[in-house]
Amino acid sequence: MAWLNGWGFLLLAGLCEVLYASIIPRTDGFTRLWPSLYCVVFLLLSIYLLSLSVRVLPLGLAYAVWVGIGTLGTVLYTVVVQGEALGAVRSLCLLAIIGGIVGLKLASPAPMA
Repeated sequence: MAWLNGWGFLLLAGLCEVLYASIIPRTDGFTRLWPSLYCVVFLLLSIYLLSLSVRVLPLGLAYAVWVGIGTLGTVLYTVVVQGEALGAVRSLCLLAIIGGIVGLKLASPAPMA
């Protein structure tokens, strides 16, 4: 599992962020038990995986990429599953986030020891 390094943990952390964010509306303000537990479990897992990624990646880089993955995934979830509109301006903004993530990855220093 060589892919499970800082970047692998970071990708999984971002995916967990999408999972917890997508269920937030169903918690009804955290008054419904099962959706709330689902949300909390994936939130904690996301933060744990982020903490593993910063063992080898700089915190600022990891945090920015984590938030970007979560943002992209959550927006795409709402567009695909909930039918939210994805207009031209929104699409350009998502492309800017993707460009930022790719740029951060390309400009990232060698992993820390």
